[in-house]
Amino acid sequence: MMGMLLQYDFMRKAFIVGILLAVIIPCIGMIVVLRRLSMTGDALSHTSLAGVALGLILGINPVLGASVTCIIAAFGIEFIRKRFPKYSEISIAVVMSAGVGLAGVLSGFVSNASNFNSFLFGSIVAITDFELLLVVGISLLVIIVFLMLYKELMYMAFDEGAAQLSGVPVRSINTLFTILTALTVSVASRTVGALIISSLMVIPVTCGMQFGKSYKQTLVYSIIFAVIFTITGLTLSYYKGLKPGGTIVLTGVIFLLFTFLIKGNKFKKGN
Repeated sequence: MMGMLLQYDFMRKAFIVGILLAVIIPCIGMIVVLRRLSMTGDALSHTSLAGVALGLILGINPVLGASVTCIIAAFGIEFIRKRFPKYSEISIAVVMSAGVGLAGVLSGFVSNASNFNSFLFGSIVAITDFELLLVVGISLLVIIVFLMLYKELMYMAFDEGAAQLSGVPVRSINTLFTILTALTVSVASRTVGALIISSLMVIPVTCGMQFGKSYKQTLVYSIIFAVIFTITGLTLSYYKGLKPGGTIVLTGVIFLLFTFLIKGNKFKKGN
């Protein structure tokens, strides 16, 4: 079955991009979830649509436009979050509202509506060579930075204040992590869809939390689950004629619900 899929160039690209994103998105998602900012991906992905529309209007690559707006939005979230530390979710709501409003206005000036709509649910089987190279480059960057700052990011995820007191350069790492999050969301929005990227950030991590007994184990499980969901989703979408992004996410949701049932039954038996 896999051999038949991989004989097509567009499916080979889809699997390469999908697996790379399945590795880096849980790395970002793990930190985001532990910092109680699970909807950050949702806010950034919706804001990326404004960049997509702007790119189409100006005649530049929409992914580049999405990257710029995502970076601005990510720093906006951090700025507002620091102003309201006890109500950090306000930052997400404000930025998402601004992004959706701007995307709605700019989309009215886009001549090719179908091209803009393809970013809503993604088009992983129709990515260009440039977008493939962009995903590879950003994936390598995220992996390298994540490995280099593994301990620092872990400390910051659990307790940013304590990390700062222990000598971790919180401000610099926060800036770098914000940029990486924005870039990851922007390229993922093109491939899996702006409306469902936040699901890919949260669902594999949630599944990993069901099995992992430590930070490292949870991260490894999250990546493994994300890769499995991606391969399964792409395969099903090809043979059943479904949207790849939505199929990948629904695969993860079904697995998560099944996990809840299994864990729930074990808990009851233990009692």
